[in-house]
Amino acid sequence: MSSRHVQKMLRQMASGQPVQVTSAMASMKKLARLAFIAQQFGYEYADVRQGGGPQGNGLVMLIVPDLSPQARARAEQNRAQYPNASGGGALPALVPDEVELLKARIAFDLAARYTEKQLTVIMGVGFSTLAVCLGLQLGADTTAVVVAGIAWAVLMAFVPVGLVVNRRYRAKYVARLQAAGFTPVTEQSGRLRYVPRGGQLPGHGNPFAGGA
Repeated sequence: MSSRHVQKMLRQMASGQPVQVTSAMASMKKLARLAFIAQQFGYEYADVRQGGGPQGNGLVMLIVPDLSPQARARAEQNRAQYPNASGGGALPALVPDEVELLKARIAFDLAARYTEKQLTVIMGVGFSTLAVCLGLQLGADTTAVVVAGIAWAVLMAFVPVGLVVNRRYRAKYVARLQAAGFTPVTEQSGRLRYVPRGGQLPGHGNPFAGGA
C-alpha cells in the first residue's frame, strides 16, 4: 500500500461521493488496507469487482460514505489527529484483525459474484475459445481438429474441479466472517453478502450498478 494510493483515495473522499479504488495487481491485501484507512475517515467498504488496471485483470473496490454516528465521530477524531493524512502525513495505525476481516469480505464478494451455473457457463465459453484458438493456430486439417477437440475435452474436465475449489474457497471465508459476528444478507439479484451484525448492505444493494 503506497503513500501515493492512500493520498489519492483520501483526496477523492473529500468530495463526499462514492469512490472507486483500483488495484492493478489484483491485490486483496492492498485493497483491505486501503479500506481500513477509508473507514478511519468516514467511509466504508461497499463492494469489489474484477476489471481494474490497464489490462483489465486487476480489482476495483467501491467505498461509500458511512453516515452512522460512530463512523462520523471516528472520522472527526482522526481528521483532528491526522490533519495532513491526504498530504502524505501520518496515518492511523493498521489493526491486523480488522484488515483481515476486510480481506475476507473482499475475497468472499469476489468468489460469490457469480452462481455456480454462471461460473460453469463462463468457464465453458473460456475453455471453448481456447480450444478454437489452438485449432486455428495448428491449421485447418483433420489433425488440428482432433487436437483441438482433445484439448477442449481436457479443459472442460476442469470445470467441476473449479467449482469445487470455488466452493471451498467461499466456505473458508464464510467461517471466518461468521466467527466475527457477520451475518448473511441477500441482494435483490440473489447474490449473497456478509455484513456486520445489525448492519445493512452499503450502497443499498448493488453499488456498482449506479456507475459510481
